[in-house]
Amino acid sequence: MLLTTGQAAEELGCAITTYRRLIRAGVLPGLTRRGVRVMTPLWVVQALRQRTLAPVDRLDTDLLGVLRVDAARQVQDTGRKWAGYAADLGPDDLLEGLRGWWRCDAASVAAGGVLPVTVSGYVVAVLTGLDRWEKGDGGRHTFPDAVLAGHVTDLATPTKHVTAPRETDRGIADLLLGARLPSQSSGAIAYVSTHGSTAN
Repeated sequence: MLLTTGQAAEELGCAITTYRRLIRAGVLPGLTRRGVRVMTPLWVVQALRQRTLAPVDRLDTDLLGVLRVDAARQVQDTGRKWAGYAADLGPDDLLEGLRGWWRCDAASVAAGGVLPVTVSGYVVAVLTGLDRWEKGDGGRHTFPDAVLAGHVTDLATPTKHVTAPRETDRGIADLLLGARLPSQSSGAIAYVSTHGSTAN
């Protein structure tokens, strides 16, 4: 059985625009087109609906930064070709597109030790190595030593690619990738309490 974008969004209890981000990011398998409509297999939507919350309470921090991104788009920017997430980007392009430049409290992000990256509330990548940051224009920051600890290419299964050189970082990536991690923010970076409540 195939669902329209509107039906899939209704099943997940989210806005159509929220669901379209997942489509554009390329993390949903089995999509087909009927004219201008994108159709999603029912099993994919069911897998997303049944996905558990990220166990952030197992992390050694009280407050966790969460990078909320859209599907990747090409940019003319210092040191990167892309901003955002796409499943078909290679690890180097993903890292360049995710480690900066974001408006944030860099010290708070670094204190968390790990930066989950979400598209529409699902963890699609995890960054570590956040101890050093640089400040740019408009309060934007980048983390030049960031490591892409892992990412997903298929959110439904999920298919995880855990790439961090350190075993601890690999464990954190495996723990978080593919899980739901809702957050609220007016900007790209949200801050989530690891003890059950979400902070803006």
